[in-house]
Amino acid sequence: MRVEIHEAVWLDEQQHFSLAELAELSGLPEAEVRQLIDYAALAPAAGTKFSADCLITARMACRLRNDFDLDAGGLALTLSLIGRIRALEAQLRALQAQFPQRHE
Repeated sequence: MRVEIHEAVWLDEQQHFSLAELAELSGLPEAEVRQLIDYAALAPAAGTKFSADCLITARMACRLRNDFDLDAGGLALTLSLIGRIRALEAQLRALQAQFPQRHE
């Protein structure tokens, strides 16, 4: 397997992107980005601007689409489930931090 890096973007949490920039940087066509917005898999952070987190999600969507040949509906469902898994893992880590395991 050969990995090629075509472009690198340094992301800042305060950085925002337009719809066209999000599509270009994620590798998804604008129409597909709009479908993901319609399915609520992506949401603008401020008006019509998208956050860096949205770009990360859109890039993940592009990889999932390419790797598993998913349509926009499948991508939205997959992204929703991944988000739920991450939220549950964060809750589990928080609980584990509150109640550390005792070694006897």
